[in-house]
Amino acid sequence: MATCWLLSQIIQDGATNAFLQGTLITLIAGLLMFFPTRHIPKKVSRQAGFLLVTITWSLIPVFCTLPLLFYMPQLSFIDAYFEVVSGLTTTGATILSGLDHLPKSINLWRHELNWIAGMGIIVFAIAILPILGVGGMQLLKSESPGSVKESDLPPRIAQTAKALWYVYAGFTVACIIALKLAGMNWFDAVCHAFAAMSLGGFSTHDSSVGFFDSLTIEVVLSIFQLLAAINFATHFVVLKKQSLRPYGRDAEAKAFLALVLGSCLLTAGVLWHNGTYPDYLTALRYSSFNLITIATDCGFANTDFNKWPIFVPMWMLFLSCISASSGSTGGGMRMIRTIILLKQTRLELFKFIHPNAVKSVKIGQNVISHSIVTSVTGFIFLYFMCIVVLVFTLLLSGLDFITALSAIVACFNNAGPGLNEVGPASNYAGLSDFQTGVCTVAMLLGRVQIFSVIILFVPEFWRK
Repeated sequence: MATCWLLSQIIQDGATNAFLQGTLITLIAGLLMFFPTRHIPKKVSRQAGFLLVTITWSLIPVFCTLPLLFYMPQLSFIDAYFEVVSGLTTTGATILSGLDHLPKSINLWRHELNWIAGMGIIVFAIAILPILGVGGMQLLKSESPGSVKESDLPPRIAQTAKALWYVYAGFTVACIIALKLAGMNWFDAVCHAFAAMSLGGFSTHDSSVGFFDSLTIEVVLSIFQLLAAINFATHFVVLKKQSLRPYGRDAEAKAFLALVLGSCLLTAGVLWHNGTYPDYLTALRYSSFNLITIATDCGFANTDFNKWPIFVPMWMLFLSCISASSGSTGGGMRMIRTIILLKQTRLELFKFIHPNAVKSVKIGQNVISHSIVTSVTGFIFLYFMCIVVLVFTLLLSGLDFITALSAIVACFNNAGPGLNEVGPASNYAGLSDFQTGVCTVAMLLGRVQIFSVIILFVPEFWRK
């Protein structure tokens, strides 16, 4: 908030008091929580680690709403909470309109939320909390965006978090420079780089990336979105070894790139065949950018894909469920779980044909234990059951099926825009407070990977 206050103070955009009040209230609240507890032992148990993750993701957005509520008093708390949760979960769904005319400091605040949360606000804290004597292993296990490769990474948890953040920050700077060279001004370049690397999808314009109508900008953003959807531990190893071979050994990265890039070619053919665009190259431009941004769970748009043949946007939403890699800033159930489930299905078919055969699930040369396969199966069941329950809740509230399904899938996977009433040409402002609240729950459940919340309601967990 202080950064945005400083920008507002320099350019006098009218939001200075909103950020000053928000900063002071947050600072006072933090001090009131810090001083009474500063002498309490800082060791975090496994149960407390999971509980702290849920409390943190639920409480931090309350303070993040303050600048919005002070600057826009007409905004309801539930709408402000939805907006900042969308930022912190890197969803990119918005209830705000007139983004082109918002103060720059307010727009920067929205994009800061995207960027800070990109690798997980808890992981970010792990790099700092050890200075205060607070351990972080339990938090990383329960919240980190995905599995971290132990080999070639720093041995201590704080060093690992810092190493990943250095890679993340380095890519962000490169993206800012590339976008400036592609034609954006510095402010738009910073904001869109924050949104691209976090896969957050916020924009400074109502028409999102379509505002620029630039193929060069779309190519730059597509490249960095693809990078952001690959495991950052793999990026670290590539940079450390100065070799691209780790990408070739990363089963997730190969499967992710093959699926997404192959889908770009397929959907371009569908759009061309249906006469949506006059030639294949034009269809490829629009299908590729929008498919990549939804499949990676970012949420930009350069056209209203809600008007396309229904197969294409539905396929894009399906990809948002499975594409992003573990250890990336994306959402969904992650590519590694998709690979494990496919291999387990193939193994079951093999055992049906050869009932006496002894064979295990393998990814590369690594044997996947039965406990991991069981865990993945349980997670995927919970994942789809949560989506089903939330979709039926929205249907009960009066939304049509396509709007309800696309809104929940987009929010649960932190992908941003959906279809119909919540399509890229509109936003989530048309939803009732109840419907907005349901979508907010979906975003939070999707970001903390379900188990971290569901486990809190299992009595046996607290008896250990």
